[in-house]
Amino acid sequence: MNSSMPVTEAFTLDSLRAFTAADMQRVNDVIENHLKSEVVLINQLSQHIIHSGGKRIRPMLVMLCAKACGYHAEKDALLAAIIEFIHTATLLHDDVVDESQMRRGEQTASSIWGNEAAVLVGDYLYSRAFQLMVQAESLPIMKLMADTTNTIAQGEVLQLLNINDPDTSEQRYHQVIYNKTACLFEAACKIGAIITAADASVEQALGLFGKHLGIAFQLVDDALDYEADSSELGKNVGDDLAEGKPTLPLIYAMQQGNQQQRSLIRSAIEQGGLDQIQQITQIINQTGALAYTHQQAIQHAEIAKQSISSLPDSAARQALLFLADYAVERSY
Repeated sequence: MNSSMPVTEAFTLDSLRAFTAADMQRVNDVIENHLKSEVVLINQLSQHIIHSGGKRIRPMLVMLCAKACGYHAEKDALLAAIIEFIHTATLLHDDVVDESQMRRGEQTASSIWGNEAAVLVGDYLYSRAFQLMVQAESLPIMKLMADTTNTIAQGEVLQLLNINDPDTSEQRYHQVIYNKTACLFEAACKIGAIITAADASVEQALGLFGKHLGIAFQLVDDALDYEADSSELGKNVGDDLAEGKPTLPLIYAMQQGNQQQRSLIRSAIEQGGLDQIQQITQIINQTGALAYTHQQAIQHAEIAKQSISSLPDSAARQALLFLADYAVERSY
């Protein structure tokens, strides 16, 4: 897409899918070609999670950011597949740690094949991602992805420390969502600048876009856990509470609630489980915790959009702006 092309029409979800269809097919082809293993269980389990209806936003970001920087070669699909493999590996590990039964409306891999298989196939996908990074032959990308995967791993441990801890602060919560979610969005966007040898300022701008988009995305996910419909959400509503995860809606409701409300939420976080889900959802609504969480998401989406204001106008840039709006407006 020529970066000087005039953009006359705002994107919708359907037009975004149409605009990215050919590029995402190339990504899917790379994923399929490199997912194969001689070990049957690896094939079964990785195919299950790769094809279970994810939004593929992270690999799409690689493709869109590369396009926004004027990239015309083929390596973007390989790098987008790497991002998806790393994301998928983290999901497999996450579901084991969280003992999750549902993801994207399907049974989790760990609930079908067991925790041991899910962890080991997650390790396989991580190592496959690094094999592909060597193929990409870019030391800056190797460094970026090594740092990113290390940050994600630290985020997993930080979240583990927060579980069943009602004294988790907003600051600690934000550190977890940056490490676990936003840093991979950030890396996906930076890759688009690195492979086009764009200026450092462009890489920084795209990195900021990805970081704040990722934060907005996770904030909305955490709000949806208390307001979405299970069939839409693709997992059980209240899963975070059941796992004793003190996400922002709970943290804010505790700050704003009265003594009795605080006590109820503290107890629910400490014990996990859904015994008090209806009362806690009520408290979350009464204290304005969902509105507060959504407002924060909107602020981060706005920062993301402002971050790429200096990029030349193009359809790819408009698609990125649409994704920032979509992140906060979605219902699942």
